[in-house]
Amino acid sequence: MIEIKNIYKKYGKNQVLSGVDLEVEPGQMVGIIGENGSGKSTLLTILAGLQKCDSGFFNMDGKDLLKNAKLRNQLVSYVPQENPLIEELTAWDNLRMWYPKDRLKKELTDGFLAMLEIDQFLKVPVSKMSGGMKKRLTIGCAINSKPKLLLLDEPTAALDLVCKENIYTYFNQFRRQGGSLILATHEVSEIEICNKCCILKDGKFSDYRYDGDVPHLIGRL
Repeated sequence: MIEIKNIYKKYGKNQVLSGVDLEVEPGQMVGIIGENGSGKSTLLTILAGLQKCDSGFFNMDGKDLLKNAKLRNQLVSYVPQENPLIEELTAWDNLRMWYPKDRLKKELTDGFLAMLEIDQFLKVPVSKMSGGMKKRLTIGCAINSKPKLLLLDEPTAALDLVCKENIYTYFNQFRRQGGSLILATHEVSEIEICNKCCILKDGKFSDYRYDGDVPHLIGRL
């Protein structure tokens, strides 16, 4: 079980997060929606260890990952909205920064990297990739540690339908193997495949109910 409790974050006088609480079960995919500036990205970067919160804790299997960076890096991976790849390098070279050669070859043959179809553009420089290729490669780099929790910020924004479906297929396989996902999104198609969806408003999650009625949910923002 993943427990996120009482996360507070202030920038100057601006209280961005005001006591965020969330529980995520193994195999669960949780969507976070909210207006621009509501704190979705801030929450994800705190959970990823890229910035500190003012208070709160982030427990996985009873251990506070906010206080244990080594364990957090083993259990949690983060896919930012922006492209973090090295543009001058090929897909293979970017992956080799994260994977031992033998394991990389195996993952490209019958692992998650094969499912993401990264083997089809290994020799392509990032600078010449489509948006979908870059996103799949970013996810591929992020999962090198075989995480239990994947954090994603707008993972399929501006991608075409085919690419979105490929990524969603990967998400479902990741869940079937016991992994959990938390994603910030504005995409209706992503909300529809989540087990649970939360509205971040006024610095914390409002009471929410997701029963497949996406317009009802979005109308509460």
